[in-house]
Amino acid sequence: MDAFSNDLLKKLLPAEPDADALAAMPRAGGKKPAGDSDHWSTALLLERAAYLRELAKNGGGAESETLKEYPRHCAMLSFRSRDGEAEVHENFADVFYVLDGRATLVTGGTVAGAVRIGPGETRGTSVEGGTRQELRAGDVAHVPAGMPHQMLVAGDKTITCLVIKIQEN
Repeated sequence: MDAFSNDLLKKLLPAEPDADALAAMPRAGGKKPAGDSDHWSTALLLERAAYLRELAKNGGGAESETLKEYPRHCAMLSFRSRDGEAEVHENFADVFYVLDGRATLVTGGTVAGAVRIGPGETRGTSVEGGTRQELRAGDVAHVPAGMPHQMLVAGDKTITCLVIKIQEN
């Protein structure tokens, strides 16, 4: 981890996190006993989101991290202070749980300027002709595999989401 990340973590995280917080944090390469479950408290997710917010300030206005990968889905944390690209995932659904902030989710329609960036993944500049719905803290939205979607963030607003990507195809 670089010096910037270390300094940022020292500012954002308590000096001695409690045992529950340490146990809840994902461990790279760590294996849990079969049948164990994963748990991330809202407080822990928002602490991690504060870290992503700081990274986004020094980057392009959006940051995310994978919390854990599973055989047919993964859990991610996403922060954005700007519009996202239009996206289509042929094989994966997205479930967004809004932890903080607000944004507009555009779904359906077609992707303008569509470019295939990898197997089953298309990006573009915008979603044209889609349905718009405002998302706020506490809301949950499901975008099925194959559906164009885009997150729009107005003005000085931000949004932080727990994103579950689920393999459907």
